Amino acid sequence: MKIESAEVLVSSPGRNFVTLRITTDTGVTGLGDATVNGRELSVASYLADHIVPLLIGLDAHRIEDTWQYLYRGAYWRRGPITMAAIAAVDTALWDIKAKVAGLPLYQLLGGRSREGLLCYGHASGAELPELFDSIRHHQEEGYRAIRVQTGVPGLPSVYGVASSANAATTADGVTSRYDHEPARPGAKPVEESWDTRAYIRHIPTVFEAVRNEFGPELPLLHDAHHRLTPIEAAKVGKSLEPYDLFWLEDVTPAENQAVLRRVREHTTTPLAIGEVFNTIFDYKDLFEEQLIDYVRSPVTHAGGITGLRRIFDYAAVYQIRSGVHGPTDVSPVGLAAAIHLGIAIPNFGIQEYMKHSEATHELFRPGYTFEDGLLKPSETPGLGVDYDDEVGAAHAYAPAYLPVNRLLDGSMHNW
Repeated sequence: MKIESAEVLVSSPGRNFVTLRITTDTGVTGLGDATVNGRELSVASYLADHIVPLLIGLDAHRIEDTWQYLYRGAYWRRGPITMAAIAAVDTALWDIKAKVAGLPLYQLLGGRSREGLLCYGHASGAELPELFDSIRHHQEEGYRAIRVQTGVPGLPSVYGVASSANAATTADGVTSRYDHEPARPGAKPVEESWDTRAYIRHIPTVFEAVRNEFGPELPLLHDAHHRLTPIEAAKVGKSLEPYDLFWLEDVTPAENQAVLRRVREHTTTPLAIGEVFNTIFDYKDLFEEQLIDYVRSPVTHAGGITGLRRIFDYAAVYQIRSGVHGPTDVSPVGLAAAIHLGIAIPNFGIQEYMKHSEATHELFRPGYTFEDGLLKPSETPGLGVDYDDEVGAAHAYAPAYLPVNRLLDGSMHNW
């Protein structure tokens, strides 16, 4: 069974997605997600100009060999663009193989290890009453675990808070919701401001209030979004210990693996790292020194099902679990792949789940379900996601970027 064609599909049903569709000479098709938020056209070009010509005529069943061909053969390895392109090919080929086998994809990965995936939703509020309302809303929707993000006094807009001043405003000042994502449509990113000391003072009071209101049983998560130095991260982790977080995410930029040692030395709050990591080499030292507790990479940015399965298998040696990145900049194709993988692996932890818009579901028509706080895969052969070309053609690409962040003195800071 040979690859006959490969199409790069760029569409924007409320936000931008890059999808690869591979078709075999027997007419079987497979989908892969290659979306890189704010850099969509880069990966689309990488696929169309450099990957697609290499695929034509290859045996669609040789998934591992194709992965190695695209990774080793390029010489210039790793990075989000390369690994997203490889991920799209890999996921599409797994989709095809499962369709040919007549099985849902997870059956080819070893079958079920659990009935469904515990997932967490995104609750937020500029102030506590709004935050409490958001938590209750997510509980009513069925979420059993909640990520808590809150406004910081004195800052008009803060990451993860849906009601922030910039949450629905482009860099040009136009009001426009972008599928509930931090990215904003426009030619340039919006700018936000940040005050680390104010955040460090404020965040323990938020979790104290949430625990007092919702009790000790509700699993709570929080994302520091790379904004802290190692010692600041250690301080925050320690200050949150009384509130029993499920995890504290991305406390500090982790490109320098050694910095997590300082955080680990000072706090027992579980740490989740890696939504911007792309290969097993990004995690090697973190695993071997047991500096983190959860792996955050998505299928879409970590080399596909093949690449992320390798990462999870290595993590399992050190009792580290999965916590796959799953906001709306991962398409339903990427989310479906994560669900199939999460159902099968032994070291599943939790799945991020941010619901896509109705327009996105019209484009992709996913078959997975969310019931009683659990995500469950489609039982149809393959990934269980279809792509509607007519809907895609009606939603052209529109430039959109994640915000940038500055300290109060104007210095550029991690967003």
